[in-house]
Amino acid sequence: MSKPLNIVKSRFVPINIENIDTDQIIPARFLKATTKDGFGKNLFRDWRYYNDDESKTRADFPLNMSQFDGEILVAGKNFGCGSSREHAAWSILDAGFRVVISSFFADIFKNNALNNGVLPVQVSEDFLQRIFLQDNNTELTVDLEKQTITINSTGESDSFDINSYKKTCLLNGYDDIDYLISIKEDIQQFETQRA
Repeated sequence: MSKPLNIVKSRFVPINIENIDTDQIIPARFLKATTKDGFGKNLFRDWRYYNDDESKTRADFPLNMSQFDGEILVAGKNFGCGSSREHAAWSILDAGFRVVISSFFADIFKNNALNNGVLPVQVSEDFLQRIFLQDNNTELTVDLEKQTITINSTGESDSFDINSYKKTCLLNGYDDIDYLISIKEDIQQFETQRA
């Protein structure tokens, strides 16, 4: 089970770059671990440091800038393209993000995120650009139950789609097994009726 997700009200970290692929999210050389822990420190590793040296931080990258923080990552169009590594979702969650906002997600990344407790919120390109125009103190509110995202400072809002099964899982902190356990009595009743 993961932590349930319903309403996330937070400042955001903007990465206004299109076509961010999974190798940029978590480089392949860090995929050797067998558990989900510890991937966050290598999120966007090659964009955060010079020559893979943690003492040589790239001051202009948003994750390294003290004015940006929060549980929401906002990225350009076509986020999570490339290879199908689940580690990309692990690294985002381990770095403290519960929501990723973009105007388009690669399908495999979107499913991996949903399966690992990260909510991918797809908004219109126009709404995405309005988020990028906000200052670093602006908070966003993502309401999973209502399927809305709001820019708190302006009141502007957009809606997003999500598979109803995945929505139920995120709201309750379920993975696929947890969900089956939650409907165990219904399954048993169905089997009894079919016997």
